[in-house]
Amino acid sequence: MVARHGFGYLGQALSSAELMAALVAGPYRPGIDELVCSPGHYIIVFYAAAFETGALSASDLATYGDDGSKLEAIGTESSPGVDLTTGSLGQGLSGAVGLAMAQRLRGRDDVSTYALLSDGEMEEGQVWEAAMFAGHHQLSRLTVLLNANDSQVDGPVSSITTLEPIAAKWQSFGWDAYDVDGHDVDAVGDALAAAGAGDRPGIVIGRTSTNHGLSVLPPDADGHFIKLPPELAAAVRAEVEGRLA
Repeated sequence: MVARHGFGYLGQALSSAELMAALVAGPYRPGIDELVCSPGHYIIVFYAAAFETGALSASDLATYGDDGSKLEAIGTESSPGVDLTTGSLGQGLSGAVGLAMAQRLRGRDDVSTYALLSDGEMEEGQVWEAAMFAGHHQLSRLTVLLNANDSQVDGPVSSITTLEPIAAKWQSFGWDAYDVDGHDVDAVGDALAAAGAGDRPGIVIGRTSTNHGLSVLPPDADGHFIKLPPELAAAVRAEVEGRLA
């Protein structure tokens, strides 16, 4: 999707692909559970997951980022493949908490709510207000996938704001926290299962990289918003398609 345009949010897809794969292949049940994309520029990985579950077609994906397409490059309230996505960073967890609380009030303990957050969003105070609320109410059917790729538009997150110890912070707010290699699908799957089995909200902290899985990218590439000249776009496409052949 990104290679066709020669630019886009490639790093978001590369860093969160295994997180989403483990979720879709594991506990998430389309049409039953609720799915939240907090950072709207991560919507590309939700489109890919929706294709894998049959909710979107290959022809749908081919329109990604085009004028008038329902598959916008940055998620909006009408984006397919997700129940909620938000614009300003830091708002998605509040929405996920609201969805989880609504299901509890309906007596629907069989419905889970999953939310993807980025580590840069932890700089936003609204995230911690929502985390505190979820912990207080023990919203055990709420699970967060935190993509800890140490990347934001201004540079490495760790050079701008000290987030560590991430797991201990969430635990102090009443959450069960699991810190794993975010590119290890089995490890993420096991953490998701554990997070969903507790009596508190759970968070899976996936340690990831924005250039994982593409050897043709320059070593210093940070795909927060990456430009791919034609020759590099062709190399990216060839490597991905060659792996799938």
